[in-house]
Amino acid sequence: MTRIFVTLATIHAIALLVTFGFGVEFMWEREAGAIAPTADQPIRGGFAWHMVSGLIAAVFTLLVHCLIFTYFLGTGRWVKEVARAYQLPDEPLPKLTREFKRTAFPPALFAMLSVIVTVASGAGAQTASESWWSLSHPVLAVAALAINVWAYFVEYHTVAANSAVMDQVMLEVEARQQAAGIRH
Repeated sequence: MTRIFVTLATIHAIALLVTFGFGVEFMWEREAGAIAPTADQPIRGGFAWHMVSGLIAAVFTLLVHCLIFTYFLGTGRWVKEVARAYQLPDEPLPKLTREFKRTAFPPALFAMLSVIVTVASGAGAQTASESWWSLSHPVLAVAALAINVWAYFVEYHTVAANSAVMDQVMLEVEARQQAAGIRH
């Protein structure tokens, strides 16, 4: 899972940075007199690229961080069921998986929420370009980038540690099977 996560997080970071770049390009276009199109106008230029890449990056944000949620829910359940079946004590392995889940969930949730809030502020900036939305959107975009980078590090370390716990559970199961004379 660590390799999959690193790949997805890298693609996601690139998508966020590309979106940010298109946003900066549109800010330059705005200084030159361009405005965000209204609902009845065609979408062109840097704004179009920014909006499309932003929507793709936002959906990908949900994918990457929800994958972390699903991973910890699934592996935690697996460790719990294996521990119950093989009568392993709750300390340390099943308890560790619960702690990893509690460690990884807040950064993943904040990463998703930061992007959702940034997208919402972008919609506000488009509809009211002379309002505070126009300032809040780039500030929130920088914050979303920082929060996502923080989440990547926390998630990666907890996924790696969780993988080690799962390996330990398998070693314990194999030892108990050998002790009972069960071959696989």
